[in-house]
Amino acid sequence: MKRLPGVDNELQKKLDAKMDEVPARRQAREAFKDIQLGIDHILFKTPCDGLEMKESYEVNSKGIEIFWKSWLPKESKPKAAVFFCHGYGDTCTFFFEGIARKLASCGYGVFAMDYPGFGLSEGLHGYITSFDQLVDDVIEQYSKIKENPEFKSLPCFLFGESMGGAVALKTHFKQPKAWNGAILCAPMCKISEKMVPPKLVVKMLIAMSNVLPKNKMVPTNDIGDAAFKDPKKREQTHYNVISYKDKPRLRTAVELLKTTEEIEQKLEEVTLPLFILHGEADTVTDPSVSKALYEKASSSDKKLELYKDAQHALIEGESDETITQILGDIISWLDEHSLKHNIETS
Repeated sequence: MKRLPGVDNELQKKLDAKMDEVPARRQAREAFKDIQLGIDHILFKTPCDGLEMKESYEVNSKGIEIFWKSWLPKESKPKAAVFFCHGYGDTCTFFFEGIARKLASCGYGVFAMDYPGFGLSEGLHGYITSFDQLVDDVIEQYSKIKENPEFKSLPCFLFGESMGGAVALKTHFKQPKAWNGAILCAPMCKISEKMVPPKLVVKMLIAMSNVLPKNKMVPTNDIGDAAFKDPKKREQTHYNVISYKDKPRLRTAVELLKTTEEIEQKLEEVTLPLFILHGEADTVTDPSVSKALYEKASSSDKKLELYKDAQHALIEGESDETITQILGDIISWLDEHSLKHNIETS
């Protein structure tokens, strides 16, 4: 693990520990959570005095302990509930902490979870044995939260970033009537050709994934370099100490490719209100497929924003000015759609 500024030897040992299993990840996060929130990034400058924040662990029907977190306004009933689906090299306890605080300070109830094998949830680090099962785990966790009497009457929105965009879309395919809309930020509807190995290598990797599914053997470009436009913010990603940073595991890579191929064939089946945001200079997920999603989706209520010269990490890695604009666009869309739902149901 890279040596981080201001980190003593004791903390560095926690970073250098093998994080394949969850106890090491939980120890590292506990040691670093205050340091993370103290870094000089615009997302961590939202005051949280008026917010109620809670972290929980819950064993799901498969016996896997899932970590989830909520951010709620203290003094008022939330306008709506927003359910976050994180990306592949991400968790729900780093940059999203700042995003969630911003949304909650604007009156929204925000909920996020780490998928099995990611962040603080149990499972082999970065290992997706089945993307469909991962989506089922998300549906199970979020359905329990939605059933809470406190939130049952609220409009509910999915918010997916990158791979989380694919999770959100597949959640919608499995629950076509369950959600009031989705925000998809640089969604993984297709992995950019620059990130995918040559076809012959892909065929070989698919064959090997049946024999050595957990092996970290997939050649990839550095996603961090490609995703973050602002060099200072790119350096700050190292403080997300429990995100998966190794080469993709064979089965994981195959599941991601299969999922994008499936979604690309099903764009017409998207029917819910949709807000798609993508950077025109994104070389991780393909902005042309976001355009295709916008054009082909059967949704009568859909919006596409393409941000000139912006890269993959739209809300985390751009200039402060761009991040402020994008968060403003998201909050405006949520305000409009929450109000519309509340008028229709009143």
